[in-house]
Formats: sequence, C-alpha cells, structure tokens
Amino acid sequence: MKKGKRVFGYELLLDCYDCKKHTCGDLEHCYSYLDKMVDFIGMKKQEPPSIFRTDRKSFPDKAGLSGWVPLVESSIVIHTLSKKNFISIDVYSCKEYSVKKVIQFTKKYFAPRKIEQQFILRGKHYFVDGKR
Repeated sequence: MKKGKRVFGYELLLDCYDCKKHTCGDLEHCYSYLDKMVDFIGMKKQEPPSIFRTDRKSFPDKAGLSGWVPLVESSIVIHTLSKKNFISIDVYSCKEYSVKKVIQFTKKYFAPRKIEQQFILRGKHYFVDGKR
C-alpha cells in the first residue's frame, strides 16, 4: 500500500473462482486459512476463528462455509460455495497490511484459477481537521 492521506481503515475484497476441489467445503482447511492468515499479515486475534457449515438441505444453492476471525485491528471473513468452488474473502483493518501477501496466501490455500479484487479506503473523513 502506498502511504498517503490518513484514513480509518483498509478493506480488501477477494472473489476466488474455480478453487481447488474440496477446499471450499473443508472446515478444517478454511479454519486453518483464517487462523494462519492473521500472523502472516501481522495482525492480532481477539479470539480464535469461528466457522460454520451452511445447511445444505435448507439452502442447497448456498452450501458451503462461513467464518470469521475477530482482530484487534478488525476482522477477516470468508464465505464459500462448495458446488461452485467459489470463495469470497473480506480483510478489513484499521492497520495497513500487504495486499500482495493476502493474495499470495489465498492462492497457496485455495489455488483459484481467477481472483477478482477490490480495495477500498474506509473512513476517508475520519481524521478531518485532526479531530481524532
């Protein structure tokens, strides 16, 4: 990230397509991703990750996992759709981090064929006039 105007937070949104088969429904694998990503990008956990399986019978089009890890700096969230081998990831922090490292780590864990990314600066006016 380039240094510039002071903002409250940094949010990276990743959409991962055609991930390695079976990783999107693997609870332990996705838990490990959330757990290990934190140290890899230099953040601090408030609690261990929480991850849940979506009820396939009630929501067959949403079968997969949802999880998050609360950080002192904010959170990392993951949602998977097993049938489509698709994953959405949201890394939000008030502390700067390396987008390249997040993408590198994600590729290692899920081997997606394609990743779409969006990077958003949050709270652009939070520090206006030095009031905070």
